[in-house]
Amino acid sequence: MTEILQTPKLVVVFGGSGFVGRHVVRALARRGYRIRVACRRPDLAGHLQPLGNVGQIQPVQANVRVRWSVDRAVQGADHVVNLVAILHESGRQKFTSLHEFGARAIAEAARAVGAGFTHISALGADLNAQSDYARTKALGEKAVFETIEDAVIFRPSIIFGPEDSFFNRFAGMARLSPVLPLIGGGQTKFQPVYIGDVAEAVARSVEGKVGGGQIYELGGPKVFTFKECMEKMLAVINRKRLLVPVPWWLANMQASILGLLPNPLLTKDQVLQLRAHNIVSDAATRDNRTLAGLGIQPQSIGSILPSYLWSYRPAGQFQRKTAA
Repeated sequence: MTEILQTPKLVVVFGGSGFVGRHVVRALARRGYRIRVACRRPDLAGHLQPLGNVGQIQPVQANVRVRWSVDRAVQGADHVVNLVAILHESGRQKFTSLHEFGARAIAEAARAVGAGFTHISALGADLNAQSDYARTKALGEKAVFETIEDAVIFRPSIIFGPEDSFFNRFAGMARLSPVLPLIGGGQTKFQPVYIGDVAEAVARSVEGKVGGGQIYELGGPKVFTFKECMEKMLAVINRKRLLVPVPWWLANMQASILGLLPNPLLTKDQVLQLRAHNIVSDAATRDNRTLAGLGIQPQSIGSILPSYLWSYRPAGQFQRKTAA
């Protein structure tokens, strides 16, 4: 009897060419899915091709602010993943247009073709938040559930890993500056989560192993203050720097100036975000809406940071630690 070969399922990943996207695409490619990466600049997504077999990963042009391009990108999809997000506004890239209206547009397009839907939000998403970022993230979640009731939503804490914009940024500052700022005194709490664990959670949701209609909060195994994160980072790169507390009023003043830069180091909205802790809630832990609840053992920053921050050491990978 002739064996009938089934065509692998098609997963469309919006925002798949960024930091989170490349790891999600890798996790999906290893599972054998066909992957269509919808992004604004597919000509800059060539780095994704080696993550899969020949022809397995196909970048296509799509802009969540242009509805017809979204509808075109999801044609034939079995599952849709939305990773589109920005950390600061620039030009036409506004929090509302991407986090809220963009999320709704992608969800509606996925519903139209009968595809499953996974949406990446962020810890701290709150409809009543003062931060535009946090508020529009919550509005995006609301739009998704209004469109697809059984969608899966993940809220990760600060994501770390190669190419991250947190530890890499401060390690780069430590290479040049003798001091590092502790916004608000550095007491804001974070639960850094490894990008590989986030990508695994997304892949499992595509496989249908994650219950829909719920919000899952993704955090690492330990909670750290902002100051503790800086101390861990400095220990890994073998540099001693002065950690200087910056009061909220001064941070807000600095953000007013830095926020005018094309790629700002700090914005007023980010200062607002730093006023709230960024950790997994007790409710999510109790209801098993966490990485552990999904059967994923979260990786710690202690085991991962040395694998990519070594380039910031005084002698790079050849740096030797002196005996105590």
